[in-house]
Amino acid sequence: MPRHELARFLRDRRTALRPPEKGADRRTPGLRREEVAELAHMSVDYYTRLEQARGPRPSPTILEGLSQAFGLAPAERSHLFRLAGALAPPGSSVTRNVRPHVAAMLERLPQTGAIVTDAAYDVVAWNPLAEALLGVGTNLARRRFLGEGHRYESTSAEEFGHVVVARLRRAADRYPHDARLTSLIADLHAGSEEFRRIWRTRPVHAPGHRTKTVRHPEAGTLHLNCDVLLVPEDDQEVVLITADPGSASARALSRLA
Repeated sequence: MPRHELARFLRDRRTALRPPEKGADRRTPGLRREEVAELAHMSVDYYTRLEQARGPRPSPTILEGLSQAFGLAPAERSHLFRLAGALAPPGSSVTRNVRPHVAAMLERLPQTGAIVTDAAYDVVAWNPLAEALLGVGTNLARRRFLGEGHRYESTSAEEFGHVVVARLRRAADRYPHDARLTSLIADLHAGSEEFRRIWRTRPVHAPGHRTKTVRHPEAGTLHLNCDVLLVPEDDQEVVLITADPGSASARALSRLA
């Protein structure tokens, strides 16, 4: 744990906070250590030692208290946890709202099919090409295992099944009290023997680059690239679907756009 970097981060955030009105005439900027300790529900001595780079490794509970006391943005909260040698835990439920700048990015990619999926594989945003290509607006796990919505023949269907289960297992661990996620997993267990079989294997997959061949009812056979960008603070993924430049598949995508 880089104690001095953590100490500097805490000092910077404390001095940047606006003191209460009753302390407006104080000589030093920001809050006092006693005030931060009270807001974070910890002892003044413990907080002082953290700021002086001589404290022990803070627990996730302490880090969460400091995040609340400082009013940290998601990126700052994650940075605080990293400085303490810990991973910032997600919220209590799946984030289903898409940040405006992420949604706007999809519209700036007219030659790329782009969707955003949440931790439960709900498609929460998409652009026109993705809709023409995939017929989106549903849950990809339900489409893959229960046949709900459009389902085009794809050479990567088996691989994608393992990717889906791996992500849903991670989501189940992170959001055990999310009712919609719990209901989704129950429906998949009840309706798909393939899902139950893969679930028992506990697959592990990291998002990245994949290729697949899709047989589209209008555009014909398409050879596509799928690349994933992460929105870690919301546990979401942006999936970008493209074809190799100059290929017949790229020309077909242009006609769908």
